[in-house]
Amino acid sequence: MDLEPQDIIVLGAIKHGIKKFDRIQKITQIDPKELDLILEQLEKKGFIQAEEKKGWLGVKVEITATEKGSNEVNHRVHALQSKWAQMSMLYQKGDKEGLRQEIKDNKSIIPSMVFFGITDMIMFSMMFSMMGMAMSDYVTPENMPDAGGDKDDGTDDGGFDVGF
Repeated sequence: MDLEPQDIIVLGAIKHGIKKFDRIQKITQIDPKELDLILEQLEKKGFIQAEEKKGWLGVKVEITATEKGSNEVNHRVHALQSKWAQMSMLYQKGDKEGLRQEIKDNKSIIPSMVFFGITDMIMFSMMFSMMGMAMSDYVTPENMPDAGGDKDDGTDDGGFDVGF
C-alpha cells in the first residue's frame, strides 16, 4: 500500500484502541485538518471504519481499525523492525558511513520507529553521536513524535510497544 509514515502512525494508534478524533490528534500530534484528511484516506482504503454511537452527551463517533487495517499495521511494524535491525547492525559494527546512508535513506520512517516502540530517542542519539552529527541534520523536531505522551491526564498513551 502507498501509505505515508503519518498514516501508519494514525492507523497504529487506532489499532491500539484510540477511538476518538481528539485523542488520536493528541497522541499523534498531527494538525486536526491534516488528521481529518488522513482519516478520510484510511477510510476510503478500507483500513478504518467510523461508527456513530449515542451516549449521555449526544452522538459520538468511534473510529476502529478493520482487519485489513490491522494487518497493514502488523506488516508495516515488521518492516520497521527489519530496518531497525539493519541500522542496529551497522551501529554495532561501527560502520559510520553505512549507518549515515541508511538513516538518510529512511529518515521518513524514524518517527514511526519511535512511535511504535521499536527504538527510542536515546538510541538514535547514540547513533548520531557515533557519526559526529546532530539529529536535526536528518530529522526535524516536528517530525519526531513526543514518545512520552502528554501526561496531564494521568495516562501515558504516547508510543506503543507492539511486542512482536
